[in-house]
Amino acid sequence: MFTIGSHLSINKGFENIGLEALSIDANTFQFFPRSPRGGKAKELDLDDISKFEEIMDNSSIDVILAHAPYVINLASKSEKTRQNAYELFEDDLKRLSYLPNNMYNFHPGSHVGQGADKGIEFISNSLNNLITDDLKTTILLETMAGKGTEIGRTFDELQCIIDRVNMDEKIGVCLDTCHVYDAGYDIVNDLDGVLDEFDDVIGLDRLKAIHLNDSMYGLNSHKDRHEKIGEGKIGLDAISDIINHEKLKKLPFFLETPNDVEGYKEEIKLLRGLYED
Repeated sequence: MFTIGSHLSINKGFENIGLEALSIDANTFQFFPRSPRGGKAKELDLDDISKFEEIMDNSSIDVILAHAPYVINLASKSEKTRQNAYELFEDDLKRLSYLPNNMYNFHPGSHVGQGADKGIEFISNSLNNLITDDLKTTILLETMAGKGTEIGRTFDELQCIIDRVNMDEKIGVCLDTCHVYDAGYDIVNDLDGVLDEFDDVIGLDRLKAIHLNDSMYGLNSHKDRHEKIGEGKIGLDAISDIINHEKLKKLPFFLETPNDVEGYKEEIKLLRGLYED
């Protein structure tokens, strides 16, 4: 089964977002548990969540992906910034405990000049405190484009974080097609080679989700500018190869392209037409 969805807003509640996903022929979706700029999250409506669980039980929606606020930086050299990030992260995980079969994706952070090794130490220390025995949510490290002092621009940096996490069975990776291409991994001309390197460094068993985006600037640009499917430097042929690759095709795919809901509907239709069962 091809599991494909887009980023949708939960401002109107989980029941409505579930129905909206189904209306655009999606069978998964990504959402922000709070504003991407951080701040206080809305109170959970347990009745709304119960209705959403009914939708999941009676549809092909099996897994959902939450995305951490962009302001979270567990790698910062500022203790105040790290503490704020930790508290947002912790609160999101508590809220996700009320939802079925979910994952939580986050940008590893930026070391802001102190060096990647120190940033990785801060990230892994926080994860070791955040990950508990009763945690049901799978936490995903996102591959990054490498702009500025971002951590996660290479598979090795992600694995360095994982190596330091005690309960690493609760850690996975979300591969962003725009990000890895911008970071220098040539998924257009050497997809097999990139996946082999990922497997050698991290292990394909850790790959749990894919952000499916085209790239505005392309290979080695380190720009992190998403483009609509088929309209960027990756291109439709390579996107088709990605969604049909034997090592990837059973994973959930999440669109983060510059679209509104109708635009996502058209992209999902396009991609379903390219997917080979």
